[in-house]
Amino acid sequence: MSSNVDYLPIFIQFVFVSVFIAGMLALSHYVGPRRHSKNKDASFECGIQIHGNARIPFSVKYFLVAILFVLFDVEVIFLYPWAVNFRELGPEGLWKMAMFMGLLLIGFFYIIKKGALEWE
Repeated sequence: MSSNVDYLPIFIQFVFVSVFIAGMLALSHYVGPRRHSKNKDASFECGIQIHGNARIPFSVKYFLVAILFVLFDVEVIFLYPWAVNFRELGPEGLWKMAMFMGLLLIGFFYIIKKGALEWE
């Protein structure tokens, strides 16, 4: 059974890192140069001259595809530990992974049928 003393090194490291980050931010604020000019404060993107407002709204489809990519990417990550321990898990592990992959495929076909991946 673990006690709170076991977590003391983690707490000390957390405090040390927090103090270090705060110190570096304060140091860069007070020591760093402050030379503002019109050219330095202007937005710059890959050498293209700016025009118009930078607050152009993105399509919701962009965010939907990004979220779906992350969702299915994270689910595929679960395949690696299963493959490493395949022999130890036996038929029960195979059955559980088959159910997992089945649910994953059902979800994938659902988003295709709903048209979530179409850009039109």
